[in-house]
Amino acid sequence: MSSEAAAVDSGANLVIRNAVLWDGMERLDADSLVVTDGILAEVGYDVASSSAHEVVDARGGLVTPGFVDAHAHPVMAGVEALSLDVSACDSAQETLRQIGSALQAGSGWLTGGGWSMSDFPGGAPTAAALDRLAMDLGEAAARRPVCLVSADHHSLWVNSVALRCAGIDRATDVPEGGVIERDTHGEPTGTLHESAMDLMSAHLPTRTPAELRAGLLEGQRRLHEVGVTGYNDAIVGDYGGHTSAYDTYRQAELDGDLTVEVTASLWWPRGLTEDDVDQQVAVLRGQKVDGPRFRATNVKFMLDGIVESRTASMSAPYRCDCAGEGTSYFTRNHLRRAFAAVEAAGFDIHCHAIGDRATRDALDALEGIVSARRRSDVRHHLAHVQVVDPRDIPRFAALGVSANLQALWAHYDDQMVALNLPLLGDDRVQWLYPFGDLAASGAHFAMGSDWPVSSPDPWQAMHVAVNRTHPTGVRPEPLLAQQAIDLATALRAYTTGSAHLGRTRTAGRWSLGAPADLALASSNPFTTPVDHIHEVTNAATVAGGRLVHRAADV
Repeated sequence: MSSEAAAVDSGANLVIRNAVLWDGMERLDADSLVVTDGILAEVGYDVASSSAHEVVDARGGLVTPGFVDAHAHPVMAGVEALSLDVSACDSAQETLRQIGSALQAGSGWLTGGGWSMSDFPGGAPTAAALDRLAMDLGEAAARRPVCLVSADHHSLWVNSVALRCAGIDRATDVPEGGVIERDTHGEPTGTLHESAMDLMSAHLPTRTPAELRAGLLEGQRRLHEVGVTGYNDAIVGDYGGHTSAYDTYRQAELDGDLTVEVTASLWWPRGLTEDDVDQQVAVLRGQKVDGPRFRATNVKFMLDGIVESRTASMSAPYRCDCAGEGTSYFTRNHLRRAFAAVEAAGFDIHCHAIGDRATRDALDALEGIVSARRRSDVRHHLAHVQVVDPRDIPRFAALGVSANLQALWAHYDDQMVALNLPLLGDDRVQWLYPFGDLAASGAHFAMGSDWPVSSPDPWQAMHVAVNRTHPTGVRPEPLLAQQAIDLATALRAYTTGSAHLGRTRTAGRWSLGAPADLALASSNPFTTPVDHIHEVTNAATVAGGRLVHRAADV
């Protein structure tokens, strides 16, 4: 059965045998399970089946609850994949070749993204490179404005036509928290970081409802392929040239097209002040929803930027000529007041925190509102936790704040070596992605991909979490080997840990009598050599009782 056919099943009827079963917390004493009309009906040995059930031989593969991606941008990823997606390019030359093909194929604005900062000197590609490319292709291509978002979605690469459309020149003021790359004469060179992206975003064509729906369905399909049955959309709002997908999600749920469980992180705009808090919370209250497949129950605060553009918020200056400490988008008083109001309105808090100062500011603000807390069930979390002062590690468990890990980044990849290590210096490198110390302190874990920033495949992230290396890395040695975690901890994070943050009903969990939610792996990673975990693939996915993906050989 093809994935396309499976996706429309109202309820699966299947038996999975010869499997290793993991319920999201531990291995079960069983080797089979039964799904009847989409309901998880039985787990055990030698389970019975009827002629209505299709028997799947797992051949010793691991069956888990479906993975829940605790921090992803699937609609953005789907829209970009259906337009211009250069994320698979391995070099600047290959990226430019693909852009050139797209320039010749259409008219008007060329948008899309996925370019890697590590492919360009200083992480800043230039308008001049795009201009030369377009001129070589002819007058029609040279007239097209180009705007491409980076793989990490913290920067835009634009050509000179786009700069003129947006009125960005040497006299343009830089928005607070933003960076416009300039030459020695002060002229913009073609890369806009962080809030400077907003100068361009206002001039981009708005995505139509049809484009957003197509992006959602494409993102959903790709996540099902890798075993994901639920996710937290980490920005539901207008951001970086992308239109909010809130209405798209609501309509997809009404139409029965939503086969994942989605938790939306409603966007807290970076330009707000303390005086705007009450008004913004009123807006968010109007968007709060808790449906069977779509819920908007947490609020996203982007506290800082990223190390690569020197906008991650640090407690001490970067090791570079800029000598700055990065960007904090909100004052400490703003965070405390906003966090208190958001929590009182019934939302969980989801923070982007890369630098050590951003992490400390978030923990301080959350600690500051504990005494006034009126709710017992809060599920606040900090995503990324890239650079964490060791003094702050015990505070996660003490405050009940979850660490939302993007584990695939915790190795010596191109971007780490070329654009992070030189800026951080030897001392702060020892603070990178302290998963092991967080686990030892008792912190609760969730795990996600930040797709399309990086691969959505959970097995790739778990490989790095366990090994602190990856075959695609540029160095063979592990990045701080003592910060590795074991496979069981990683699996819990990517299933029940993330399901907890997302308040999912079925995704990431098993419960007899409830809609089945599971992912079948190609093998048993617990008996696979740890340095081969990345070779594990997803063979089949059941989400909300529906068979939504099945590999050809299963």
